[in-house]
Amino acid sequence: MAAPYTATPNNAASAPARTAPDPYRWVALTNTTAAVFMSALDGSIVLIALPAIFRGVHLDPLAPGNIAFLLWMIMGYRLVQAVLVVTVGRLGDMYGRVKLYNAGFAVFTVASVLLSFDPFDKAHGAMWLIVWRLLQAVGGSMLTANSAAILTDAFPAERRGFALGVNQVAALAGQFVGLVAGGLLTAWDWRAVFWINVPVGIFGTVWAYAKLRETSARGGGRIDWWGNVTFGVGLSAVLVGVTYGLQPYGGHTMGWTRPLVVVLIAGGAALLVAFAVAEGRVTAPMINLGLFRNRAFAAGNIGSLCVSIGRGGMQFILIIWLQGVWLPLHGYDFADTPLWAGIFMLPLTFGFLVAGPVSGMLSDRFGSRGIASAGAILFGGSFVGLMLLPVDFSYWPFASLLLLNGIASGMFASPNTSSIMGSVPVAQRGVASGMRATFQNTGTALSIGVFFSLMVAGLAGSLPRALSGGLARQGVPADVAAQVGHLPPVASLFAAQLGFNPVEHLLPSGTLARLTPEQRATVTGHEFFPDLISGPFHHGLVIVFATAAVLAAVAAVASLLRGGRPDPSPSLAAGSGVAAAQEPGEPAATVEATEAPSPS
Repeated sequence: MAAPYTATPNNAASAPARTAPDPYRWVALTNTTAAVFMSALDGSIVLIALPAIFRGVHLDPLAPGNIAFLLWMIMGYRLVQAVLVVTVGRLGDMYGRVKLYNAGFAVFTVASVLLSFDPFDKAHGAMWLIVWRLLQAVGGSMLTANSAAILTDAFPAERRGFALGVNQVAALAGQFVGLVAGGLLTAWDWRAVFWINVPVGIFGTVWAYAKLRETSARGGGRIDWWGNVTFGVGLSAVLVGVTYGLQPYGGHTMGWTRPLVVVLIAGGAALLVAFAVAEGRVTAPMINLGLFRNRAFAAGNIGSLCVSIGRGGMQFILIIWLQGVWLPLHGYDFADTPLWAGIFMLPLTFGFLVAGPVSGMLSDRFGSRGIASAGAILFGGSFVGLMLLPVDFSYWPFASLLLLNGIASGMFASPNTSSIMGSVPVAQRGVASGMRATFQNTGTALSIGVFFSLMVAGLAGSLPRALSGGLARQGVPADVAAQVGHLPPVASLFAAQLGFNPVEHLLPSGTLARLTPEQRATVTGHEFFPDLISGPFHHGLVIVFATAAVLAAVAAVASLLRGGRPDPSPSLAAGSGVAAAQEPGEPAATVEATEAPSPS
């Protein structure tokens, strides 16, 4: 049995962090903050830029067979990041976090250059963008997986919450800012959403290679190939299955009964089970599953997954709500709604930018559990408020709820990240950072599948009748109205999100020409589609936000259960070399520590 030690707020990791000179801390913070902001920005900027991108490559994403291009543009980036961050985090532990991080900056920049010079048109142009977006996500994974570990190495425990809070705020603020930046940049040129990364990437890469350095020993060891293959292929299969499950299949509004989807999800789940079994038997596992016996680590990641699902789904649904219903009802042209949706969501960004750093600093002083738990509770409360709003709401109550949601997200994210990263030994910070990012990115990717499916389920019962009846009353032939009404709700929702007038886009060519000028003006006007969809959409909205509120409650419970004092259980130390992180301000405790297994 190893000699006892006195637990501190980050006992296993504090020594290397305190040796880093103070000026270096700020170099590490500013560089990694710029990197994760840029990586996260690219995860969301395309959501708003999609209409301009597809117009730029002359491809109708809603035409039969083209929805796959649309979904891969939305989901592909998140899928790669969710799958790769643990692997590259582990490689950072083995070969140097700064080395992997610097290479990620270079890869991200090269991919941005290639994206901005798409030489093809139509399907080939879309494939070019999808492929290089996947490479860009590889670089982004290398950045996000190692940035938190680099900061944890560089900052002492009493300042770590602030540093990780700023970094986490940058990561999530990038998602929010991307919604506005996409609209502004595509008003100039669709390629600008990729150009914006190039100067920042070049400068950041040179700066990182010149100034960042390793401040902790490399773990060495070897790669767990079985773990990497079963985890990577398994998670990829699940997320690809979710992507194809969103597409209509046969006579169904969605493709969850499609054999390919069933095989992908079931096979992926089986591989993830095999991964969990294999990791307990190899000498150098990709993920030390013993980390999950640490309450702070396990609870923090469960909470992060739930909040990420809720936040990602909320962004997606809010965009459809604003672009497909509220903005047209208030006189905005469908073509202008992507830009204005981002602008009207600014309170969400503002709340997060303010609350994130402040909550990080407060967690350094008072501990993570109370602040993160309160943030999760407020997060759920904001969903209840949004659920109670009418579809055609007054803006200021809506803006106030978005502000509350942003503040709540910041209150949860920064202390939660600090708690996770402060609960692991120095040798496993890279893989722990990767696992944290995996839970977050997987939650964001799953959120689109979960919430979009819930919304479509809510619309499927009433939208066909409302749409076909409304069109027939305006002179559209009954057979044509019935045909449009029975198109999958996916088409209507994506049309609204892409800034198209849904009715004008969905009606067969020639039908509008046969209507009177008054009828044509009505069905293509700002109010026709929003009025038809408002009732069914609100039903789906209630289902979506109620689910998000339940997820927030689960996150709050997990956060409360993270514990505040060191766990004296020998089995925890034996499994992972990790003691539960002690909250600042609590008395030190002496516990027995068993030597952590070597990464090799």
